[in-house]
Amino acid sequence: MSPKLEQALELIREDRPEAVDEALALLQNTVYSFSMKVCGHPEDAEDTMQEVLVKLLPYLPKFDSPQALSVWLYKVARNRCLMNRRGTKNNRNRHVSLDKLMPSPGELEFLMNLQEPDPETNLLREERDARLHQAIQRIPPLYRMTLVLHDMEGLSTAQVAEVTGVREGTVRVRLHRARLLLRQQIARLSHSSTFGLERLHPVSAGKPQPRRPRRCREMFASLSDYLDGLVDDKRCREMEKHLNDCKPCVAFLDSLKSAVAQGRTYEPKCDSDRAGQLRRDLARKYQAALVALPVDHN
Repeated sequence: MSPKLEQALELIREDRPEAVDEALALLQNTVYSFSMKVCGHPEDAEDTMQEVLVKLLPYLPKFDSPQALSVWLYKVARNRCLMNRRGTKNNRNRHVSLDKLMPSPGELEFLMNLQEPDPETNLLREERDARLHQAIQRIPPLYRMTLVLHDMEGLSTAQVAEVTGVREGTVRVRLHRARLLLRQQIARLSHSSTFGLERLHPVSAGKPQPRRPRRCREMFASLSDYLDGLVDDKRCREMEKHLNDCKPCVAFLDSLKSAVAQGRTYEPKCDSDRAGQLRRDLARKYQAALVALPVDHN
């Protein structure tokens, strides 16, 4: 869960005009950032931000935990994002198989022999964010939503399941594919022109890749659970033993870790004049909502 939501609730409880303004700014940025990652367009993100926060105001004084606020906020924002006119609705239910995300022998060789520093470390923040934005938007919405909620917004698997209305096992499956897709897109955008990765792992290739050994494939299918510490001790020991013996799997795991870490750094900011005016309007409406609350005489 984003620490901003916890901080926002603490500020709201202070019941000071300045604290309310700070809390609304945190909530604004949270909803805008989430919406930009999911929708991809500033106009849609601002529309979502405005609608969600207006809906939130009557309920905001009643939330007693940041977890409850988090689930409510993201559920409403998710539903609004799915309705956006620019959303890629035709691709929303497109499933991606693990086989299509397996690295080719050429890419594994590339990853094992890569000696150059990661180009992402040398990018300016604006360039890095633009590249991450492009990579995230290339992920089919079915997987993008889970990636954003879990890895970028910090919701637990159980919270993502509650927001999206699917089982926790489905969340884990989608998260793993989403991370693999993010890694794939970052690699293509980062290395294709500089290192020839496009030639080694062509974007448009629909051809089946040579199958990796069974143990590598089993490792590949469990990487996200391994990263998140969700495999049991016996399976963990088996995976670590395999990693000790398999340099291609180590190289791929490092590449996946890097992609997940990069994705977590992406946080679009809303600094438009419209946002400031909206926050002032919301502060007035919030004070009116407080006045309208029933008085507790106990």
